[in-house]
Amino acid sequence: MNPKIFVIVAIIALAAALGGILLSGSSFISSTQKNDNQITSHESQKILPISIELNDVSILDITKRSAIIETSFKISNPNPSSIIIQVMDYQLFETGFSNDSQISGGQIGSRPEGMVEFGSNYYTLLGDSTITLKDKKVLQNTGNTPELWAVLENNTAKWRVSGDIYFNLSSMTSGQENQIHFDLKK
Repeated sequence: MNPKIFVIVAIIALAAALGGILLSGSSFISSTQKNDNQITSHESQKILPISIELNDVSILDITKRSAIIETSFKISNPNPSSIIIQVMDYQLFETGFSNDSQISGGQIGSRPEGMVEFGSNYYTLLGDSTITLKDKKVLQNTGNTPELWAVLENNTAKWRVSGDIYFNLSSMTSGQENQIHFDLKK
């Protein structure tokens, strides 16, 4: 027999197995046995919204030219299964200075671009647990806002943080992407 036939059959079998795995994704139905010998199946899993709290906004260092501000968020997962926090975009406001003028902001994590992204920066949050995400920003003193700089130096700032967080199930390919908008004060 021709060895090319065996190679072709092996490639087709491998492609069929890989296609079956990719198409099934998270749709495997797991069955559990109850004590009274009844078999039940789990319905498709629904994601409960995660909760976001502004843990702290602290001024780590301040000089006449710059200030280092660390923003800390506490994120809780009420779901029994893990979720992936892809990215959190946020804007930082000092409400005594201006409730509308953003003084800083940032992004924690990264969203995947394309089919596969290696070295992506996302956070896995296990079921029924919390995680603290922190971000440091350097503010430059331009001299145009002396009242803001005085509030930062006296550590009497009143903070407001708004933004969006994007998350999904524990696999990038399972479930839809979820988004929550938040507006927090400290």
